[in-house]
Amino acid sequence: MEDELLRRRSHGSLRIGDEDRLAELGYRQELKRNWTLLHNFGVSFSIISVITGITTLFGYGLSTGGPGVMSVGWIVVSFFTIIVALGMAEIVSAVPTSGGPYFWAATLAPSNQAAFYSWVTGWFNFLGQVAVTTGIDFGNAGLISTTATIKSAYTPTAGRTIGIYAALLVSHALVNSFGVKFLRYLNNTSIVLHSIGISCFAIALLAKAPTHRSAKEVFATFYDGTGQDPAPGWSVRASPAYVAVCGILMAQYTITGFDASAHLSEETANAAWSAPLGVLMSVGVSSVFGFFLILSLLFSIQDFTSTVSSDVGQPVTQILLDVFGENGAIALMTLIIVCVWHCGLFSMTSNSRMMFGFARDRGLPHFFAHVDHRFAAPIRTICLAAFLSFLLAIPSLGSAVAFSAATSIATIGLYLSYGIPILIGLLYPSNFTKGPFNLRFLSRPIALVGVMYILFITIVFCLPQQNPVDSQTLNYTPVAVGIVALWAFGSWFLWARRWFTGPVRQIEEERLGVPMEEPGAVARHEQSLYEKDGSMRMENLDGRSLEVKGL
Repeated sequence: MEDELLRRRSHGSLRIGDEDRLAELGYRQELKRNWTLLHNFGVSFSIISVITGITTLFGYGLSTGGPGVMSVGWIVVSFFTIIVALGMAEIVSAVPTSGGPYFWAATLAPSNQAAFYSWVTGWFNFLGQVAVTTGIDFGNAGLISTTATIKSAYTPTAGRTIGIYAALLVSHALVNSFGVKFLRYLNNTSIVLHSIGISCFAIALLAKAPTHRSAKEVFATFYDGTGQDPAPGWSVRASPAYVAVCGILMAQYTITGFDASAHLSEETANAAWSAPLGVLMSVGVSSVFGFFLILSLLFSIQDFTSTVSSDVGQPVTQILLDVFGENGAIALMTLIIVCVWHCGLFSMTSNSRMMFGFARDRGLPHFFAHVDHRFAAPIRTICLAAFLSFLLAIPSLGSAVAFSAATSIATIGLYLSYGIPILIGLLYPSNFTKGPFNLRFLSRPIALVGVMYILFITIVFCLPQQNPVDSQTLNYTPVAVGIVALWAFGSWFLWARRWFTGPVRQIEEERLGVPMEEPGAVARHEQSLYEKDGSMRMENLDGRSLEVKGL
């Protein structure tokens, strides 16, 4: 009885401490704070979902560098991603809010530049969040279409895949809107599926495979399938190194979305510790599980040529067919589809929380800064997330590389939003008041390496991936990223700088009677204070009064 009482008191004191810290940052507690470190880790772990990225992009990896790039590339990408995650974890420990990167940018930047950095970071994060949900659910729609062809006459088409994709988005929107109280339990299920379930999957695959590839074939085999007949691949037109750097997209896209731990910090107890640990644990555990899964698939390939050019159109499905037969393949593909469904579900959870935070701070119309108190969910941003994710997949109706482009957009958008706050903290260390998670003397070197790596992948993933480049093979990543960049910078200089002030200190403004629902109200309030105090009196050393105009 006493232990239970102490536990409740401890939990209550943590909750009060979290709410006090949130109030210091200018916000009142609106979302229910009942998530633990395990839940926080679980959401990011589920969104990273190694089975999602590896399965849906396995064909891309085989044709863009082959097994050698996939295996060794995973190790390299995991190392640099942990560097980025360390830089992020230090920031989220200091600033644990649902806004995440755009809020960090405003907090770490000089006051006269805070709004600008917040605006730009917010829009890149917005793009990445939408594109990640698109990549996950569109990839799952492809897996469902492929699985449906086994033992049936079903023929996948672009229109049918889009229809399945829309149904997946609707299912995630409904659960996020009306089943918030079940998210914690689904999160627990997701952790079990992505850890125990995928481990059993990989072990069974290795145990059942009639033959195994050699270590040389897995770690040292290069393959270039980037050329569309009769054109040669990019290893001939450019170099093997070009193909290799493009090939790391599979690994880099897979290990994204770990900022979900930050976006859920307002719902997590002891957020200053739990959120950064959630970031690091999700990346570290995913790196290990992902490497094991990749090796199990690569070692179990029975015929490389038939796997790459599989009639079913999905190399992982072909591997399962070769090893387990049709019934076994259907069963294991169902497991994968369920795992990917959970990944998409929590991607939308994170996506909607980011949009909610951005709307609360006037980056989006205030209409979206609304929590339905009956269901304790930001239903409006959930619907917005589903709608925009659907729109981003429309180009798939006329593009052969739409899926890899969507994954590139997601990777670039998210990592740019991760990198900008890390860069600001590096440039203006005096503004960075560290939280409990502190890298100390390693902080600046880690930030520098992380920023340089993000710049590298931003350039690489905008490069053409298929040769020749035409309307079907165009990588439209630079177009999508360029449109968002043009919008972010153009809108800032044309009108947003007149009213967007960065993260709004909600509690303070409400206490001063500022109408929070009115766009531009905060900016007008600050301008009125400026004009009111245009003539300020100061005392000089002789005690005489000086008048300073326009302070």
